[in-house]
Amino acid sequence: MAKSPRICFVVHKAFGVLAGKPTGHIGGVERQTTLMARWLAARGHSVCMVTWDEGQEDGVLVDGVRVFKVCAREAGVPGLRFLHPRWTSLNRALARADADLYYHNCAEYMAGQVALWCKARRRKFVFSVACDTDCDPRLPTLKKLRERILFRYAMTHADRLIAQTEHQRDMLDRWLHVDAPVLPMPCPGQSDNEYVPPSPPSGTDRPIIWVGRLSPQKRPDRLINVAERCPQHRFHIIGPIGDDKYNRDVRRRGESLPNVTFLGPVAHDKIGQHYREASLMCCTPDYEGFPNTYLEAWSYGLPIVSTFDPDGLIARKTLGVAATDEDSLISGINRVLGDSELWRTISDNARDHFVRNYAVDVSIARFERVFLEVCGIAPPGRSEERESLSASVPVTANPKQETTV
Repeated sequence: MAKSPRICFVVHKAFGVLAGKPTGHIGGVERQTTLMARWLAARGHSVCMVTWDEGQEDGVLVDGVRVFKVCAREAGVPGLRFLHPRWTSLNRALARADADLYYHNCAEYMAGQVALWCKARRRKFVFSVACDTDCDPRLPTLKKLRERILFRYAMTHADRLIAQTEHQRDMLDRWLHVDAPVLPMPCPGQSDNEYVPPSPPSGTDRPIIWVGRLSPQKRPDRLINVAERCPQHRFHIIGPIGDDKYNRDVRRRGESLPNVTFLGPVAHDKIGQHYREASLMCCTPDYEGFPNTYLEAWSYGLPIVSTFDPDGLIARKTLGVAATDEDSLISGINRVLGDSELWRTISDNARDHFVRNYAVDVSIARFERVFLEVCGIAPPGRSEERESLSASVPVTANPKQETTV
């Protein structure tokens, strides 16, 4: 590779996952970007990350990734901290990073602040879509006017937009008239040597799992309705439980049912056991980007029954059952669990689809090529790329991650 650009990932909540500490929120975006940063650093790139101040030393080096901190998340006076210290400390951290390319992945006002800084200093800015709503010009998840203004600026001034699905690419084309590449996100999963093909469940001996945050977007209330109507099945709900009214109502209703168990948050290095022991995974969102939990489940050969089917993959590839409402969720669950041959076919398809599309080296190499192209650097040729990938540091044993198609 002739030249390696300096790459900065701006992921405010990612220090916990990078350092392996249980601090703050750790979700798919944090895991994916951290995995990408480690991989690129192992490939010889100069990589840094900008995060909240969580007590770490500024400029600390973690797994080859230099971390520059902004202010603490709760620092400053409410109402004023948007400008200072949040924006001012972000600008200083971006300057200390001194990268050629800055990458952000989430619909939030910080994306616009990074884009503004990059524009003023002639640095490259790449934004990767995390959810379908990021591509909706109404920006329904951003409630404040300043958030929408800044995020629109990021979307209209990015040097490259990256989509997770063909649907998102179509949405971006309709809104912004751009042809965004569709790049699968990385998920380590099990290696072929580690993978043991699961056997179909026998009756109701294994629970149905639901994995995620208990948020209105994910619709765990819909799962509770399904559990209420399916007393013959056991349901395990995995994920952090908040203290707002929605969370309290979901928990109260779930705990009143003998076939529902709340397991709370599970450490990422322990979640695999739940995938191995489940009969299937049920997902109930109204909208998503490309859920990381899908990739994790498929890496274990676990069928999915879900109300969200990105690009129609679940239906087209027979990776589970695509549902539209509670009735079809129930019929899908009963259909998959009532037919061991169908279950085995779905399981084999799921594992095969995961291996072919989400291998860490293959997935992140696509991002690397885009980063190089945006910086005006010719990507390595295919033979050079294969040789370099074969020599790269393996990441599958590293903590956490997930992805897309």
